[in-house]
Amino acid sequence: MFSEYLTLTVYLGLLLILGSKFSRFNKNLSDFTRGGAQGTWWLVGSSMLMAGISAFTFTGNASAAFDGGPSLLVIYLANCLGFVVGGLFLGPWLRQTRAYTTVDVIRGRFNTSVEQLSAYAGLLLGPVSAGIQLYALSLFAATILGLPLVPVMITIGVIVTFYSTTGGKWAVMATDFVQATVVFAVTLLVCYLSLSAVGGLGSFLAYFTDPRFATDFQLLNQPGEFPADRFTLKWAIVVFFMQINTQISLSSAGRYISTRDGREASRAAWLGFVLMAVGSIIWFIPPMVARFLYADEIMATAVANPSEGSYAFIAMKLLPNGMLGMLIAAMFAATMSSMDTGLNEQVGVLARNIIPRLRDALGFRDTLVAKTEIFICHIATMVLGAWIILVAWLFANQHEIVLFDAYLTLGSVIGIPMAFPLLVGLWVRKLPRWSYFPIFGACLLPSVWSFIDGKLNASEWTIQDRTLWVFIFGIVATIICRLCAKWSSGRDKAEIDQFYKTMQTPVDFDVEIGRSSVDYEQYFILSKAAIITGLMVLLILFVPNTLLARGCIIMVSAFILGIGCLLRIGGKREKMRRCAGESLDAET
Repeated sequence: MFSEYLTLTVYLGLLLILGSKFSRFNKNLSDFTRGGAQGTWWLVGSSMLMAGISAFTFTGNASAAFDGGPSLLVIYLANCLGFVVGGLFLGPWLRQTRAYTTVDVIRGRFNTSVEQLSAYAGLLLGPVSAGIQLYALSLFAATILGLPLVPVMITIGVIVTFYSTTGGKWAVMATDFVQATVVFAVTLLVCYLSLSAVGGLGSFLAYFTDPRFATDFQLLNQPGEFPADRFTLKWAIVVFFMQINTQISLSSAGRYISTRDGREASRAAWLGFVLMAVGSIIWFIPPMVARFLYADEIMATAVANPSEGSYAFIAMKLLPNGMLGMLIAAMFAATMSSMDTGLNEQVGVLARNIIPRLRDALGFRDTLVAKTEIFICHIATMVLGAWIILVAWLFANQHEIVLFDAYLTLGSVIGIPMAFPLLVGLWVRKLPRWSYFPIFGACLLPSVWSFIDGKLNASEWTIQDRTLWVFIFGIVATIICRLCAKWSSGRDKAEIDQFYKTMQTPVDFDVEIGRSSVDYEQYFILSKAAIITGLMVLLILFVPNTLLARGCIIMVSAFILGIGCLLRIGGKREKMRRCAGESLDAET
């Protein structure tokens, strides 16, 4: 177990160093909230992927793969399609809004009232979501490592807050990249070992026709076979549209606004697609293999939901000695990347969209200088980080899961109705600027009624029933608002036209942003981080293992070192390109 402690200590220390390294990149609010819109496609693409996964991917979703086989892949099919749409259209469009935050984009399409609703709703729900993720990760780590829960929780929360405070969006993207490297290196190995244990890909597929698993492991199942009619055709359709709802709407702007221009945003989306497609395969083969080979052992474990531990169980069974720490680091990576992204986004919204409005309301007309804006971001990050830790601590001390239920209720009753107008607001151009609230209200009606009906009549609404009616009411309201668009004022129509015109106007990076040493320094800093990580993995060779296990350790190290070397080569090319451009400008 000492090697696991050492692995985690080194890994967390590396994140802290990265945060401090990127702190010098922050000169103004744009740098802190969107990396100055200078992020490369590979940096932003890996960050987008990591922001979308967490420890739940390897617990809750792994449990679904253990129970129902490939049915849950409909969620990841929606994720992949979202990235495809981003690569074809959405990435360039949203980057070309020139926004600092997602809420900026929402204001541009609708109005200031919608901006403020979205800003305050995110500020309310965001820390609660992050707090629950922090608690879940801390519980997992404390259980595996045999450490007290609260100290682990505080340590993780402080580390995420520290590097998010010092490095801003740059640190978030950089740590996400390192975390993506670790996650893929370890999960690729777990997938390979799982397929080897089951006898290869052919034997793995043969289990799907085995009478013991064939009924459960269908792509779609009959109603009543699983609780709440999960994994049925209706469930698949509704969950698909529910998942893609936020992938192809205005709310996904935060994914792309850190890239240099529309072309880089498109490339980042395509990278996200490739990584998500590969991840959808390698992350869920192991829990299925666990069902085939170790179902009785897993179900015999003394925990509330044994299948949620299926991924961890098979990984501990198959990984070489000393690699458990890497698995835990991967779990850390998956969840911390979601937390830091959410934290940075909320700080950006606070500094960019809430405080300026409050200053205007109080009569302040002066513009804050860049140094003051950075100071506000630092203070806000520390305050929100402390609030997230407090939420996690409160949840850990609950004897009943009241906080978790409250968050799920808020998310299902309010979250989806708030998101639907952002979807249609992007794709229905002639939808009036005032239409957000009527559509939101219409979506809210069945959502609230499902909650009231469940309390008064003890009737159970499944997530697909609630979401289906939300979509139906939202579509009807959208049609009505579209028909009423002819009564919109000329000013509203002109502002909508200007929004779409800006969104479709390519970014001239050299003119609007300007090149700097950041262009190639991000390559060199991250190449060093990857090379250090790869070399540290080689230290696991000192742990007693079989020859085959040592080969697996070397493969993981080579994977990470290879990425580090590619980054170094890319940095040198970028530096030469920039120097050549400067020489040409000087001659001109």
